[in-house]
Amino acid sequence: MERYIEILVEERTQENKKQTVESVLKRQAGFTKRQISQAKFRAGGIRKNGKQCRVTEMVCAGDSLMVCLEEAQMGSEKLEWEEDFSQPDILYEDPDLLAVNKPAGMVTHPAGIHYKDTLSNQIAGYYRRKGKHLCVRSIGRLDRETSGIVVFAKNRTAAARMQMQKENGVFQKTYLAVAKGRMQEDRQETWHTIETFVGPDPADARKMRVFREGIFQSEFLWKKAVTHYQVLKSTEDKSLVQLKLETGRMHQIRIHMADMGHPLMGDTLYGEEGDVSRAALHAWKTECCQPFTGEKIKITAPFPTDFKKLISVFGSNTCEKNQKTIK
Repeated sequence: MERYIEILVEERTQENKKQTVESVLKRQAGFTKRQISQAKFRAGGIRKNGKQCRVTEMVCAGDSLMVCLEEAQMGSEKLEWEEDFSQPDILYEDPDLLAVNKPAGMVTHPAGIHYKDTLSNQIAGYYRRKGKHLCVRSIGRLDRETSGIVVFAKNRTAAARMQMQKENGVFQKTYLAVAKGRMQEDRQETWHTIETFVGPDPADARKMRVFREGIFQSEFLWKKAVTHYQVLKSTEDKSLVQLKLETGRMHQIRIHMADMGHPLMGDTLYGEEGDVSRAALHAWKTECCQPFTGEKIKITAPFPTDFKKLISVFGSNTCEKNQKTIK
């Protein structure tokens, strides 16, 4: 599906008397040199006042520049999908972004034996039923057992800008988890940080593990992992924790909580069976900015039935009254 963005050239300044198409796209619209190069080689990729133009052409205040972000033929044609696949649970959508509520038990991308039953396949089918052909790109992913928000970009430039937001801490995702054991409840302003190295567990190919300084064998396999957490509520045998990730390593929350001695309830890979049949982790809230307008976007994913039942022991309004603590 084609996606164009329009930029109206602003007034020249004393410091910038001469303006070319390229300089406006860089300065005013935030395009990188590579993104401009990609756009100019697409059919009708860059137009000035409706006509194809070179990036070296001069422009005046009030001129309209149209940039093609994605061509019609760039849909995910190779992704298979089931005709009877359920519709994705869409939480937010605009011309550049899509946010869906992933159910627990579903893989985000095709891999291994999962090549037709993933969230990406579901989304491809959703758009094809509507006669649209998009190449969506996820901004991060969730483990199969984790429920909650996954954000997709609908074009390459939006994906690059969202990735930049992620690296700069503008794109933030808040998780809720139920951990085993009693943890001390925190005040609203109190957050804790876990910082370790993580890497593949040599004893189990399915798992990751925490590594500490002095025991590295192959350092290139291990990467820094930083998790911030806050304990919202505790009972004698379980705790409700909200978490934010500074890095996004495989199983990061699960291995950090297990390493603390508080594995997630139901996480049989890093802990033991609990009151839920999967790791009790839900990607609850996401905050980011629209990649082109800069508008702030806040998205919340409702709790699935199993998670809602599990947190009911903490009180019906536990999460609602803590929403103001999430910044």
